[in-house]
Amino acid sequence: MSKDGVQTQSELPVFGTGQHLLSVMQLDRDVLTRLFATAEALRPVGQGTQVCRILEGAVLGSLFFEPSTRTRLSFESAFHRLGGSVVSTTGFTFSSMAKGESIHDTARVVSGYSDALVVRHPDTGSVAQFADASVVPVINAGDGSGEHPSQSLLDLFTMRKELTARGKSIDGATIAVLGDLRYGRTVHSLLQVLGLYDKVSFRVFGPPALALPAEFFERVAASGNHIVECGSVAEAIAPADVIYCTRVQKERLSEEDEQAVHLEGDLINREILDRSGRPDAIIMHPLPRDSRHNSFDLSPDVDDFPGLAIFRQTDNGLLVRMAIFSHALGVADEVTKNLRPASWYRR
Repeated sequence: MSKDGVQTQSELPVFGTGQHLLSVMQLDRDVLTRLFATAEALRPVGQGTQVCRILEGAVLGSLFFEPSTRTRLSFESAFHRLGGSVVSTTGFTFSSMAKGESIHDTARVVSGYSDALVVRHPDTGSVAQFADASVVPVINAGDGSGEHPSQSLLDLFTMRKELTARGKSIDGATIAVLGDLRYGRTVHSLLQVLGLYDKVSFRVFGPPALALPAEFFERVAASGNHIVECGSVAEAIAPADVIYCTRVQKERLSEEDEQAVHLEGDLINREILDRSGRPDAIIMHPLPRDSRHNSFDLSPDVDDFPGLAIFRQTDNGLLVRMAIFSHALGVADEVTKNLRPASWYRR
């Protein structure tokens, strides 16, 4: 236990029925296999060709105390598509926390109205505090620069599918991870969960002020995988099967960070990929990306590249989040038995 009585990551149970999903450390290969099988079974639901109502009557409490578009809407859409309903609040202004209410009291009250909670909060470790007081499963939708486990799951699901289409596997893959490696919680979770796979090689590049913290080099090494810090984007992507880009988390930069970080141009663009001989590489990004000029992010001029998977990632996110709810609420085995054709037409 931590000093405040909240379970530490190493004490968290393996994710399953009735359990919170707070960290990728709750995952193992068997859990991934089951989650991904459920996600694939739910693909027709995500595509709108079939309907599944296994969560009919269930209520999701959606608590987002930090800006979000994809994560919030995909979680809420996932619950709706399984027949449930959603109650939500966004930001601190419209929450009783603006009146001084504690995380504990908020979690206990709202969990009494709900059958599951999805929580995003700007402070690392805060979602675990919600879970400690909740009477229903809590899904971590991002806690500061800590973790984002559902993003890691959809990243893995996408990565596996993209590599399989090329006759490859995550086991033995070379993955370049670029951008803000210091504050990027998606990177932190992804590096940890990929420790479940064998012979993965990471090639990481970020500006010095946004370099990957030393602890993650240690975790990768402890998992038996290999990690190299590269001096340029070109060096990082040259042998990569997958290129994973992240935007600069400007909202997390301190004044000191802002003075140290002077970024110009694109992180990745058409010229860089062509010059490196990587126009067909699998390109991933957790989104949002900053598409403005000189934003040091993934340039829109690669959007017609066949390996660009960023929108397949977002589509897969809906499937994976439906699977998470199905397993947390103990109805995953009912999915295939409850599929029926949709009564509307969707292109």
